[in-house]
Amino acid sequence: MKFPNAADRSAIIAGAGTVNAPTPPRTPRKNNKKNETTGQKTLLSEQQQLALRDAAILPFDSSLAHQETTIEGLTPRVAAERLEQFGRNEVDHDKPAPAIVQFIRTFKNPFIIILSFLLVIMIFTDIIWADPEEGVDYTGVITIALMVLVSASLRFWQEFRSGRSAEALKAMVRTTSAVTRSRNGVSVTREIPIEGIVPGDIIQLAAGDMIPADVRIIRSKDLQVNQSMLTGESLPTEKSPEHLVALNTKDLLEATNLGFMGTSVVSGSGTAVVLGTGTNSYFGSMSSSITGARPETSFDVGIRKVSFLLIRFMLVMVPVVFIINGITKDWGSAFLFGVTVAVGLTPEMLPLIVTANLAKGAQYMSRRKVIVKRLNSIQNLGAMDVLCTDKTGTLTEDRIVLERHLDLKGNTSEETLLLATANAHFQTGLRNLLDRAIIDAAGEDTLDRVLLTYDLVDEMPFDFMRRRMSVVVGDSKQHLIITKGAAEEVLSVCTTEQYDGAVQTLTSARKKEIRELIAENNSLGMRVLALATKSITPIPQEGSEADYFTSDESDMTLVGLLAFLDPPKASAAEAIKSLQSHGTQVKVITGDNELVAETVCRDVGIDVGNIVLGNQIEDLSDEELIELAKNTTVFAKINPLQKARIVESLRAGDHVVGFLGDGINDAAALRAADVGISVDTAVDIAKESADIILLEKDLTVLEKGVLEGRRTFGNTMKYIKMTASSNFGNMFSVLVASAMLPFIPMIPIVVLVQNLAYDLAMLTMPWDRVDDEYLKKPRKWETKSMAHFMIRIGPISSIFDITTFALMWFIFQANSPEHAALFQSGWFIESIISQTLIVHMIRTRKIPFIQSRASLPVMLATGAVCIFGLILPFTNWGASLGLVPLPMSYFPWLVATLLAYCLLTQYFKVRFVKKFDTWI
Repeated sequence: MKFPNAADRSAIIAGAGTVNAPTPPRTPRKNNKKNETTGQKTLLSEQQQLALRDAAILPFDSSLAHQETTIEGLTPRVAAERLEQFGRNEVDHDKPAPAIVQFIRTFKNPFIIILSFLLVIMIFTDIIWADPEEGVDYTGVITIALMVLVSASLRFWQEFRSGRSAEALKAMVRTTSAVTRSRNGVSVTREIPIEGIVPGDIIQLAAGDMIPADVRIIRSKDLQVNQSMLTGESLPTEKSPEHLVALNTKDLLEATNLGFMGTSVVSGSGTAVVLGTGTNSYFGSMSSSITGARPETSFDVGIRKVSFLLIRFMLVMVPVVFIINGITKDWGSAFLFGVTVAVGLTPEMLPLIVTANLAKGAQYMSRRKVIVKRLNSIQNLGAMDVLCTDKTGTLTEDRIVLERHLDLKGNTSEETLLLATANAHFQTGLRNLLDRAIIDAAGEDTLDRVLLTYDLVDEMPFDFMRRRMSVVVGDSKQHLIITKGAAEEVLSVCTTEQYDGAVQTLTSARKKEIRELIAENNSLGMRVLALATKSITPIPQEGSEADYFTSDESDMTLVGLLAFLDPPKASAAEAIKSLQSHGTQVKVITGDNELVAETVCRDVGIDVGNIVLGNQIEDLSDEELIELAKNTTVFAKINPLQKARIVESLRAGDHVVGFLGDGINDAAALRAADVGISVDTAVDIAKESADIILLEKDLTVLEKGVLEGRRTFGNTMKYIKMTASSNFGNMFSVLVASAMLPFIPMIPIVVLVQNLAYDLAMLTMPWDRVDDEYLKKPRKWETKSMAHFMIRIGPISSIFDITTFALMWFIFQANSPEHAALFQSGWFIESIISQTLIVHMIRTRKIPFIQSRASLPVMLATGAVCIFGLILPFTNWGASLGLVPLPMSYFPWLVATLLAYCLLTQYFKVRFVKKFDTWI
C-alpha cells in the first residue's frame, strides 16, 4: 500500500482504526479508565495494555499462536468469521449532524432564548389579547421574529459552509493493505481494503506503507517506521522482530517490535501479524475517547454569564416597573409596559451582532488561509492567553537536515561531508531521511565531485544488529570502504583516527574525548552518526568482481561526525515574540525528548526554564498539576492523554487555552482546549477535533488570527456594554417617570421603533476600528466589569432624561394626560439621539473624534439614526405612532443637554478607567 502524499495519509486514517492488543474479545467503545487519585486517564484497558506488553516480550511465535494463525495467513472462512466477530477495522469519528439539526442547534443561545420568550409574550399581548378598538399589532412580533431568524440563519450558514470546507479537505481515496491469506493451502498476498483486516491477519509492509492496525513485527529488513503522529518524535524508529527483555505498559509506543495503526513505513520492509482492530486499538481507543459532546469553552461560559447578568437586571426592573405602574395607573397598561421594559432591557440584536462579528472575522481569516469551523472559536482565539503547541512542524521545519559535518576536533570538515555524500549516494537501498539530508546539504558541486572521484564497487546494507552500513568505492588499484552508522557501533570497529590530517592510533583517552564531543552535540538535541573509512588494495580475481562482507568492517579509521536536526522555522521566533508581546504565553508540549525540545525552544526565543517530563506528571493530583502547568513552559516525552490533561489543568487555572497540533497524539488535547487549531495536512481525527484549520502550518498566520479574534471580541463588547448600559439608563429613567407621571413616559411601540433604529445602526459595528492598545492583551468575558459599567455609566443618561422630563413638564407645560404626546415626543428625540451619540463616547477609552474615530460605516449609520430621530415626530408615520411635532425652541435645549451629556460621560469614563483599569 503506497501513499504519495499527506492527503492520502489522512484518508487512510479516516477509514481505519488502529489496533491494540492481541485480545480477541472486543472491549466496549468507551473503555477509558481514570485513576481516582491522580485523575490520570489511560487510553487502553488494563487487559489491552498487558496483551500488547506480552506480545512485545514474548517470541513472535507466541503472538501467532495467541491469534490462532500461522505465517501462511488466515483462511478466507476464518477471516470472514473474525470480521463478523470483531467488526470492521474502523474507529469512531465525529460526523457532521444533518443540516436541519445544525440549524436547530443555532437557536440554543441564551439571548435567542430570551428573545423567543419575549416573542411568545408579545404574541399574546399584541395579537391574542389585543384591544379590539386598537386592533392587532404585528410590528413588535415581526421585528423580534426577524431578529431571531436572521441571527440563527447567519450562524448556521457560516458554520455549515465551514464544515463542508473542512470535510472537503479529507482525501477521498480507497486505502488498501497487502495481506497474506491461505487459499486452498497456498499463501496468497494481495491488496484488500483496510476495513476488512482482522486480528490474526498477516500483513506485508514496504516503504511508503501506512500500518493499518496495531501489529507485532515477525520479520524485518532495514525496517524504519515514522511514529511522529503518535509520539511527536520526528526521527524514524527502527523495528525488528526480536522480543524485548522487559517493557513497562506505560512505554508501549517505545517497543521496537510493535507497530501502531496510523504510523508509516519510511524505509525497508517487513511482515507482521495483526493484534487488534477498530476500537480495540491504540488509535481506536483514542478516537472513541474524544467523540461526543465537547467541553464548555471560554466563549460559552462568558456568554452564559452575561446572559444571566442581564436576566437578573430584568427580574428586578420589570416587576418594579409593573407594580408602580399598576398602582399609579391601570394594571392592563402596566403589564404591557412591563413587557416593553423587558424588551428595552434586552440587547435584541446581540445574537445577530455577535454572529455578524464572528462571520466577518471568519471571512477575514479565510482570506488568510484559515478555515473557521466553529464561529465561537474566533472569540476564544482573541481571549487566548496560553497557546500550547507541538514542536514538530510548528516550531520546526518538520524535515531532517544535516546541521553539522565535523572532524574529530569538532570543526566543520568538507572531507567528512564528501565521504558522507559518497556513502549516501552509492547505497542502492531506499534512502532514508538522514541520507536525503546529507545529499541536500552537499549540493550539486559536492555530488559532482563524488561522481568524478568514485565508482561503486560493492556495499554492505544496514541491519539492526550492526546499526551501520558501508559502501565500497574505488578503481582497479584501490578500494575504499566508507562506513556510516550509530556512533558507538562505528567506534567499536575503529582502531585508528584521522586527526589533523594524519592517521593515529585511537586510544582510550581519545575515545573518551570523542564521546564527550558526541554527548555535547546530543545535548543540543542533535542525532549524531559517526563516519569511518578503510583502504584496501584489491586482489585481482579473474572473471569476477571483488566481494566484500560485514567482516571487512574492522580495523577502520574514524574520520568524523555527522549531526542531524529538525531545524527551527525561520518565522517561528518572530511569531512567538509577537504572540508574547500581545499577552499570549507559548508553551511547548511534545512527545519528543527533552534535549531536542530544549534546543528548538531556545533557538526560537522561548524561555525554557525547567523542562517537565511525562513520567513526572503521571502521579500528580489535578491540583498539583494545575500549579505545575502554570509555571512550566516546556513539557517533553508527553503521551496523548497527558497532553489533554495539561491543557485541562491550564484551563482549570483560569487560562483560556489554545492548542495547535496535527497528529493522532494531539486529538484529545485539541478537543480539551478552548480553541483547537490544526492544519489541512493533519490526520482526520485531528481536523475533526479542531475548531480552526490552518491551510499553512505557520505561527505567523495564527498570530494574525489572534488579533482578529480580539478585534471581533472588542466590537462585540462595544455593542453589549453600550446597549446594556444605555438600556439600563433608559429603564431607570422609566422607573422614575412611572412613579412621578400620570401617564406612561413613552409609547410602547415607540420604544420598539427606537430600539430597532438603534440596533440597525449597530449592525455596522463589526466594521468598526479597534484601538491598537486594546489588541495588546487577551480579552475575556468579564461580568463583574460589565455590572460596574452598567451601574456607573448607565445612570448618567438618566440624569439628562430627568432634566428632559423637567424641561417638558415645566418649560413646555406637557404635564397632563392631554399633553402626554408632546412629553413623549420630546423624550423620544433626546433619548434616541443621546443613545446613538454615546456610541462614539463608549466605543473607545480615548477622546472620541479627536484621539479615536469610528469607521465610516459606523459614522454614517449613527448619523442617519440621529436624523431619523429628529424628523420622525414631524412625519405622518410618527403621527400614526402617537408622536407630535416639537416647537423650534425645544432644539437649543436639546443641543445643550447632549453636549453636557457627552462631557459628563467623558469625565466619568476617565474616572472609571482609572479605578478599574478597563473600559470595553
